[in-house]
Amino acid sequence: MRSYLTNLECTYCGETFSADEPMRLCDKCGKVLYPRYDISTASKNFTRDLLRDRAPNMWRYFEMMPIREESNIVTLGEGFTPIFETKALGAKIGSNALFLKDEGLNPTASFKARGLSAAVSKAKELGLKKLTMPSAGNAAGAMASYAARAGLEAFVFMPQDAPEANQKEVIVSGGNLNLIDGLISDAGIISRGKAAEMDLFDVSTLQEPYRVEGKKTMGYEI
Repeated sequence: MRSYLTNLECTYCGETFSADEPMRLCDKCGKVLYPRYDISTASKNFTRDLLRDRAPNMWRYFEMMPIREESNIVTLGEGFTPIFETKALGAKIGSNALFLKDEGLNPTASFKARGLSAAVSKAKELGLKKLTMPSAGNAAGAMASYAARAGLEAFVFMPQDAPEANQKEVIVSGGNLNLIDGLISDAGIISRGKAAEMDLFDVSTLQEPYRVEGKKTMGYEI
C-alpha cells in the first residue's frame, strides 16, 4: 500500500513543509500544521472495494494516513469500534435515529488510542526516540502504551490530583510519570520546558500534526 500523503500545511498562513522530517508547529507563524494528501489521485484509486478484506482497525485506511511505510505502524488494534442505535435515549431527546459509537472499546479505553497510534507511528518513522506530553486523563496512558509498543520513551507530566487510574496506567505501561503540584496548564509549561532541555518530541494536543489523523478515522468508520 502507498500513502497519498504529500506534505504538511499550516492551517493559518498556508505555508507548506516536508512531512518527512520532525515538525511540530509552523516555522513561519507558530500555528497548527495538518498533513495534506493527493486527494485527486486518492479519489480515483481509494475505493470501498479496497477495504472489503482488510483488517478491522483504523489502519485499514492506510492510504489516507500520514505514514509512508507499513512497517512503521504502531498498533494495538485500535479503531473499528461498534455503533449502537439507542432508541430509548433517542426518543427521550426527540430523535428517531440516534446512534452512539463506543470508543471505550479501544485498547486504552478511549478515542485517544487512535490519535496516539498515529502520532507514535509517525515518531517511529521519523526516528524519534523520546516523547512528552502533559495530561490529566486518558491521553497519558495511550501515549505510554503506544510508546512502549514502539520501543520509545514516554514522559508524562500530570497534575498530582489526576485520577489514580490514569496515573497507574502510565506506570504499568512503562512511562515516566512526573506528578505536578498545579493545573494541567502548569504541566504543559513544564513538559514544553523539558522537551527543549531533554530533546523530547512534544505530542501535546494541537502541538503536532499527527494525532488528529488518527482521530479522523472515527469519521471514516461512521
